[in-house]
Amino acid sequence: MKGLPQESLSRLFPLVFPFLALWFFFWVVPLFLGVDLALQNPGSGLVSSNNAKIEYAGLENFERIISDPKFHRALFNTLHYVLGSVICIIPLAFVLAVGLFEMPRLYRGILSFCLLIPGLALPGAMSKLFYLFFHGREGALNQYLIIPLGLDPINWMMDPDFIMTSLVMQSVWRWTGVVALFFLCALEGIPNWHFEVAKLEGMKSLSRMRLILVPGVRNLALFAGVFLIVDGVASFSGAYTLLGGSGGILDSGLLLVTYVYQVAFPGGSGRFDLPGATAMSLLVAPMVAGFLFLILRLNFLQTRS
Repeated sequence: MKGLPQESLSRLFPLVFPFLALWFFFWVVPLFLGVDLALQNPGSGLVSSNNAKIEYAGLENFERIISDPKFHRALFNTLHYVLGSVICIIPLAFVLAVGLFEMPRLYRGILSFCLLIPGLALPGAMSKLFYLFFHGREGALNQYLIIPLGLDPINWMMDPDFIMTSLVMQSVWRWTGVVALFFLCALEGIPNWHFEVAKLEGMKSLSRMRLILVPGVRNLALFAGVFLIVDGVASFSGAYTLLGGSGGILDSGLLLVTYVYQVAFPGGSGRFDLPGATAMSLLVAPMVAGFLFLILRLNFLQTRS
């Protein structure tokens, strides 16, 4: 590292080496193997198990994926899913965090634990819960919200207009409490003298929130946004519990990871096109990484200015 003496670097290396070794074997090596697989002919990964010669197709898999309308649909749906999740979760989590921050510590601890439970839910429990919530006329949303309002019941899982809404709702249910705890930790870290000065100056609630609370959680909000973007792009369990391996009616709920599953395994669509699925993953990963780097870079430049 720049600026550190050689003696400090020699002491630091044994501490960093385990991480570098794990990073190399569990990220770099699979990455190179994935690039090799993406350059193979579809199905060659299967015949290679019988000691057959592996055939390479060059960039044909990437060209095939780029021209695939279903891949474009999955990209579009994933963008909607990620944006919907971020736009709904971050403001709602901030409001919950402020409410918890104003509560006595005893109630704050109990409610914080309750908000954390959805983020720890197992996929099996999620599937049962979402089935009870969204399934047909008898679902809880229709019975206790839609029908009492005098509206026609919504077939959440079969109506293409509401499948994406259902996916976003389950994401909001699962992650809002976790992000609220992130914000609560940031609020707890604000020095007490900020609030004392605000009280002495007679600062109103809105001014207090705008000048103290929002700046106090700004960096955590950026972290939460990055977390939700990565989770949304890599999300599989939520879509799978609601739609199985399909993308719903007219592929209206088809996400990128679901389509990778469909292409790669017989349980999805029966193709067993491992090179195509790998090429799709390698196309998406740099896009997401570049977008996140741009966000972090802009935040860094804004902070320095």
